[in-house]
Amino acid sequence: MLRRSSKTTITHALIIREEPLSKILAGTKTWEIRGSATKRRGRIALVQSKSGLVVGTCDLVDVVGPLSLGELRRASRRSGFMPDRLPYASTHAWAVRNARRLRTPVAYEHPAGAVIWVKLPSSVMRRMPS
Repeated sequence: MLRRSSKTTITHALIIREEPLSKILAGTKTWEIRGSATKRRGRIALVQSKSGLVVGTCDLVDVVGPLSLGELRRASRRSGFMPDRLPYASTHAWAVRNARRLRTPVAYEHPAGAVIWVKLPSSVMRRMPS
């Protein structure tokens, strides 16, 4: 019987502003609202915007959308806010689970132009918990 390794290598980090990131890490926000869908799934790192630090991890499990204003309003507990309008012309929810804050944040060098995803160098990946 083949056994899968329990260690999952995290290769990418999602950049999120401090306030919504804190809600994700606290488990009170399970939808990250974005202006496009993503095909990426699995374990990802979480970067606090403008910090130069990987501060957590989570599982990106699904993308819902595009959403209407009514759908987004009904999901305000998941998204962490009550919208009065759609934040993007095409609004999507990136569903996350199992968010965990790292005991010790991991520093990384932020590449110029990265605004949504950061591909983590192997030196940072080695310092990430499994």
